[in-house]
Amino acid sequence: MDKDKVVKLLTQLSQGDASVETVYSEMQHLPFKDLDFARVDTHRALRQGFPEVIFCLGKTPEQIIAIALELTKNHNIIIGTKCSAEQAKFIKEKMPEVSYFAQGNILFWGELAGKPKLDFTVSIVTAGTADLPVAEEASIYLQAAGVAVKRQNDIGIAGLHRLINVLPQLKDCSVCIVVAGMDGALPGVVAGLLAIPVIAVPTSVGYGASFSGVTPLLTMLNSCASGVTVVNIDNGFGAAAAALRIMQIMHKK
Repeated sequence: MDKDKVVKLLTQLSQGDASVETVYSEMQHLPFKDLDFARVDTHRALRQGFPEVIFCLGKTPEQIIAIALELTKNHNIIIGTKCSAEQAKFIKEKMPEVSYFAQGNILFWGELAGKPKLDFTVSIVTAGTADLPVAEEASIYLQAAGVAVKRQNDIGIAGLHRLINVLPQLKDCSVCIVVAGMDGALPGVVAGLLAIPVIAVPTSVGYGASFSGVTPLLTMLNSCASGVTVVNIDNGFGAAAAALRIMQIMHKK
């Protein structure tokens, strides 16, 4: 259950348009609903203020649908991450209202906000074009949360002039998410040039010695630039969630 749903229910109750029994019935499954194979957290969005997420990898399409049906009862927006094209095809046949963003392997129930809800902008930078799927995952999640996103693609340090060219745009943002594979050096360079928070995302892109993202992960963890936040390999969603936590602190001031 998200904030909009709770506010609507309480407003209806206060205006006499809903009974106490109706409101209780709607809220009685807090904090979770047991589906046997999953205990679905029904008020994480209310507790944390973020859109709810289904991690699709390892789940059957039927399990994803069952979880989504439960969540869509009380959530305006649901995100499915790491969803394969095969899973998406099956799910769309059963739930035609769902959208699928193939580049980011994202399922989406609801509508992206036409305009940002908050005075907060996140720049998402990729070192190379091959890093775009992870960047897209972060971008869609942030947009679903009503946050403005600015993208800067393919500015890896193999051509440092490309990064220097976009520095003015990066400095104007609230947080910078940097997505990189290969040697993973880009986040440290960006963090050394900016005063804003930098969140680094290692990707599994690279040749053999990148060890499917372990090499860029270790590079980012050992960054010479101080204060870099590092999330797990290919975890664009985690980077976006970290940015949202920073946003919440900033907007409390």
